[in-house]
Amino acid sequence: MTTSLTLFRVLRDRNAGLYMAALVVSGFGTSSLWLASGVWVKELTGSDGLAALCMLAMWAPTLAGPALGTLADRLPRRPLLIALNLGLAALLPALFAVDSPGRLWLLFTVLFLYGTAGVVDDAAESALVTSVVGPELLGDFNGLRMAVTEGMKLVAPLTGAGLYAVYGGPAVACLDAATFVFAAGLCGLLRVREERPARSGESRRRQTVEGFRHLWGHPLLRPLVRAGGTTMLLTALGSTTLYAVVDRLGHSPAYTGVLYALQGAGSVAAGLLAGPALRRLGARRLAAAGIALTGASVAARAVPWDPVAWACSAAGGLGLPCVLIAVLTAVQRETPGPLLGRATATAHTLVFTPNVLGLAFGAGLVELAGPALLLPLYGLALVLTALVLAQRADSASRTAARSPSDANPA
Repeated sequence: MTTSLTLFRVLRDRNAGLYMAALVVSGFGTSSLWLASGVWVKELTGSDGLAALCMLAMWAPTLAGPALGTLADRLPRRPLLIALNLGLAALLPALFAVDSPGRLWLLFTVLFLYGTAGVVDDAAESALVTSVVGPELLGDFNGLRMAVTEGMKLVAPLTGAGLYAVYGGPAVACLDAATFVFAAGLCGLLRVREERPARSGESRRRQTVEGFRHLWGHPLLRPLVRAGGTTMLLTALGSTTLYAVVDRLGHSPAYTGVLYALQGAGSVAAGLLAGPALRRLGARRLAAAGIALTGASVAARAVPWDPVAWACSAAGGLGLPCVLIAVLTAVQRETPGPLLGRATATAHTLVFTPNVLGLAFGAGLVELAGPALLLPLYGLALVLTALVLAQRADSASRTAARSPSDANPA
């Protein structure tokens, strides 16, 4: 089946189309605010460090993913998504009061709450999508979601920056709030039958731990999640060399925009191709191929030549999303519905927390050694990670009892 026909099947479904539209709308607003918030802090304070804290405030709640994901299993998911969207829409107008450095605490508080709601939202969305989209189209839907999300990153930040330049930060907050209201309306139109979550006599802590136990005890999910976290750690380490790479190429820091655009284009392509590739290769092999391609692109960035840098950016953008799509789709397929919110949030924490650690350690390492030494080491480690995962996939394929996601991908 061709990619275009598969995408048509996804979008032809009423629920899938509405769900994708809600993701596009809310993602556009989020990407717009993401850039504008940093510019806002930079203009008010002149501090690069405080501007960087905007991203930290939005990412920090990921560390509490397992606990926050429990909410997505304790409450009906469609009403929860609607409430989260409307709650964020009501929260964002508070940013109108941010008009001086002394009120930046309000901006950081809003961003932290924004990130917290986002963790719950991601868990509820991942769980609800299994009711919206058939199992045979989960990979295609997740790939298409990745494509439109990355596509928004190419367009929305420019919109947010332009709106901020003309009308200021409150205007961007209004735009984001409007997108959340629209997304809530689209979620309200979904026709989904949800069973009321069963009451459990277990403590909240025990329920939270169940998500981790499921992931770590599952023969397919454990190596996938572990490889995903390792990949995010190593790619984050590699990303901290970006400005040093640009300097070796003889360009100004603004040249990073060209490399980011090429990476985004590769990610859009990955999202469109991931569904068919997942059916053909299975989750482990697709993830291994994505990790290997990412590793090759990281290592080759050590070559100080523009065409190589362009190719590496596009290849990295193509490889990394394949890993994330494979992990998320496998978690959705291999996890019982009542546990899916906690399992998804826990997987996000295990996969994306190393990204934060990699950024922190990489910033120090790049001061000690240049990209010519560091990038080949990071790339080699990624290739070795891919080989280990691929060997596990080959071993699993030779066993009699093979998992649906690898042996017979839907």
